[in-house]
Amino acid sequence: MGTFREAVEARDPDAVAGLLADDVVFTSPVAFRPHHGRAVTAAILRAVLEVFEDFRYVGEYTSDDGREHVLRFRASVSGREVEGCDLLHYADDGRVDALTVMVRPLSGLQALADAMNARFDRIREEAASAG
Repeated sequence: MGTFREAVEARDPDAVAGLLADDVVFTSPVAFRPHHGRAVTAAILRAVLEVFEDFRYVGEYTSDDGREHVLRFRASVSGREVEGCDLLHYADDGRVDALTVMVRPLSGLQALADAMNARFDRIREEAASAG
């Protein structure tokens, strides 16, 4: 099993899904409530890999105990530049059990929200068939 960063940089949604804990909690920059579970989180991240263009990680920080990890990124969505970070927490087994994504600026976040909302029916269907 590789790292979350390696899976995302390879644009490999199956590898990303394999790194998620069954009970992962995903907190999105565009949704008020977090999403719970591997199936829905994997479906959302699969769509994110489609939406982000020119995605690249530009920084990485790990807590002393290795359980908290921050990955800074830059990308574009529908012609809008965005920067953000993935805040990851790892369970005892090394899988991601919490993922929070933050994105700025507001215009980029709005482009991301629009692009993801256009895919959300498919995300729900994919999560339901996987779960």
